[in-house]
Amino acid sequence: MAACSGRTRWRDQYRAIRGKGRVGGMSGDGNGGGGTRSGGTGRARERFVTGADGVRLCVAEFGVVDDAATGRGGGLVGTGRAGSGAGGEAESGAGSGGSVRPTTVVLLHGYPDSKEVWSEVAGLLADRFHVVLYDVRGHGRSGAPEPLRGGFTLEKLTEDFVAVADAVSPDRPVHLVGHDWGSVQGWEFATVPATDGRLASFTSISGPSLDHFGLWISRRVRHPTPRNAAQVLRQGLKSWYVYALHTPLLPELAWRGPLGRRWPRILARAEKLPSDGYPTASLPEDAAHGAWLYRDNIRRRMGSPRLDAYARVPVQLITPTADAYLSERLYDDLDAWVPDLTRRTLPARHWLPRSRPEQLARWIGDFVTGERDGAGAVRGSSAGAGPTVPCP
Repeated sequence: MAACSGRTRWRDQYRAIRGKGRVGGMSGDGNGGGGTRSGGTGRARERFVTGADGVRLCVAEFGVVDDAATGRGGGLVGTGRAGSGAGGEAESGAGSGGSVRPTTVVLLHGYPDSKEVWSEVAGLLADRFHVVLYDVRGHGRSGAPEPLRGGFTLEKLTEDFVAVADAVSPDRPVHLVGHDWGSVQGWEFATVPATDGRLASFTSISGPSLDHFGLWISRRVRHPTPRNAAQVLRQGLKSWYVYALHTPLLPELAWRGPLGRRWPRILARAEKLPSDGYPTASLPEDAAHGAWLYRDNIRRRMGSPRLDAYARVPVQLITPTADAYLSERLYDDLDAWVPDLTRRTLPARHWLPRSRPEQLARWIGDFVTGERDGAGAVRGSSAGAGPTVPCP
């Protein structure tokens, strides 16, 4: 399938979410099981998975799906074709009777997004992989914790991820791709023992580890050279919105009022994005709930960062050089934390899943299949060496 036709087909499917807050007309059975319904010109499966504290998470699956739990072989959801083992993306597992054993790629959204931010990238990957998207708690069609305060901690988000991974790929680790807060979460997943055996690799896009971020600031504040002071000041200015989101009630009022109505136009203009039906109608509530991602984690984790936040899996870092919210310098110390690091940069703004889906899909596919040294890739200098804690 040509890339352009793939984008068009999946864009058509995802346009069905406009005004509905759902993916391509798909629905689950409402009881944690999967459901498959026609959506646009393809088919996709959606289900609900129970995460931490009983919160129901809306999960959508595309591409090669392994129905190990039902004893059925794999197939291409959304294409109507049988799965293929070409290129190493899917393979027959021992004892599986020759059924397809797909590679699962989980795409995790950020703030104030929902899983549909990945629609273009998912469409481009769906012929090669079992692609999974899920709405973070409080976003899209997923349930919100009660109360909201304390319901969005990284620990609970980690439990959510493990629940999703266990549901969609029970006997094989998944490859995670995170953008913005999806990447912030991903750094937590990639550095804690709780996900051992569930994560095969991590691709980080525009979202640092809060532990690394806190230590990055601490190191520069304790050694206030002109260069270090300038770096902290520059990032502080970029982080203006973080301070605003800690303000009680005002962010919720703004998102449910004028900001929520204007955000699609603001986003399209600031990021130079096409008008393609994104964001979805759930944006005001997504953004209001998502403010607790910041309130539950930023001060607590950055004020007392973990000193053992070493990556336990290979990491691909994709950095847009024109990100309005995050400085490239935030990742200067990353080699000390990631023994197997691949760096890539591209001239683009923050919302890469919407502005550069083809490039992301290529890099994700190459990284997942082990082709990490292509054009533009820089391997970390500490690859293969034991990690060293950066001096505070």
